[in-house]
Amino acid sequence: MLFKDQKTALSSLAVLGAGVSGKAVMQWAAEQEIPAVLYDRSGTNGTQADFTPSDAARHDAVVYSPGFPPEHPWLATAREAGQPCLTEADFAAGIRPDAFANAIAVTGTNGKTTLTEFLAFAHRLSGRNAAAVGNNGIPVTTLLLNAAPQTDFPVCEISSFQAECMQYLAPASVLWTNFDEDHLDRHGSAENYFRAKFRLVERQLATQADGVCVIGESVAEAARRFQIRFPDYTQIATREEVRNKIPEGSIFNSFPQSENYALARRYWLARGYPIEDLEAAAKQFAPKAHRLARCGVIETAGMNIDFWNDSKGTNFHAVYAALATFPQLPVYWIGGGLGKGGDLGAFCRRIAPEIRHAALIGETAPKLSAHLAALGAPAQVFGTLAEAVHASFEAALAAKDPHAVVLFSPGFASFDMFKSYADRGRTFEALVEALKQKE
Repeated sequence: MLFKDQKTALSSLAVLGAGVSGKAVMQWAAEQEIPAVLYDRSGTNGTQADFTPSDAARHDAVVYSPGFPPEHPWLATAREAGQPCLTEADFAAGIRPDAFANAIAVTGTNGKTTLTEFLAFAHRLSGRNAAAVGNNGIPVTTLLLNAAPQTDFPVCEISSFQAECMQYLAPASVLWTNFDEDHLDRHGSAENYFRAKFRLVERQLATQADGVCVIGESVAEAARRFQIRFPDYTQIATREEVRNKIPEGSIFNSFPQSENYALARRYWLARGYPIEDLEAAAKQFAPKAHRLARCGVIETAGMNIDFWNDSKGTNFHAVYAALATFPQLPVYWIGGGLGKGGDLGAFCRRIAPEIRHAALIGETAPKLSAHLAALGAPAQVFGTLAEAVHASFEAALAAKDPHAVVLFSPGFASFDMFKSYADRGRTFEALVEALKQKE
């Protein structure tokens, strides 16, 4: 436990970052009548725009947004003042470890939000009190608020940013969906990125004698490459093992969702739960928006052109998985955005044989175009998503294929052009709807 009695031990709390996690900590502090100050570079809405040594000295602990890298100057200032520095998720676990005794931590390069929400849904449908929190946009601290319902099984989506310096959250179960290079602008290398996520397993090992740890095939392969050993109780889930075991009509019948179901099934059986309960949940579960879903179709001149929105796909692995969904169809790919590091050349070499045309947007568009052009893959750079959607549709029309796919799976972050991946996805869907109205 971080503090035996938080009301007396915490006379003042510093919260760095005015995003959703910071606001949740501020709400909790207000309920506990603990003075707290919100620091944010913007200096708006009552926040302080700087965090000085004197500020650090007057607080008892610092809670920071996952967006703050460990070497951030404000965190350095706090550590020099001897203050404990915790991410929001770790702070919640440190304050109330009893609330996280059955915590299920879900991480991975892709698929972790869907798996988190599915597991919470399956637990609730089976009569257990569960909630999906964490990197899915619902701060972990919300579980500690006075109005929060009883949660015996918190399913916590944990990013590498949240895991890398974790000190208190010790999950009873860890599910790690997959691994591919991502966030190299923050972690510096693929191995560092892997080790940041592996911190969850280390925390589990520190406190659990018989935990459940289920990993995907690409995670196991990366562990061998980096010579990192998982505990002996670790299980490797494969898509092949659920080939004929996924309920008909569920979202998990196609890749990449079959990977999620394989992990969920392994976890469910390891906990001794009736598999019929998981199958019933799979039939009823629907994921959130902007995760590889068809958002429109245009039938014209004897052709069917499908439009798929995968705006949540913000890394290379997401694009690979999306393309694997259409192995027999011509794909007109719309991609690009704000880069997060990674080998663009290798990425383009991987996808070039699988796309008919690339319409590129955002900060990475020129470099992507150059790589694809060198590979002989048709690619164009556009200033707006609207132009890219129109060009992709026209290219599909000109090819006269009976069935084609316009796939919006950006592979990069949205913040160079949009407020969020959701804003980007809504924009794409609106553009598709406008096209449909014209035809």
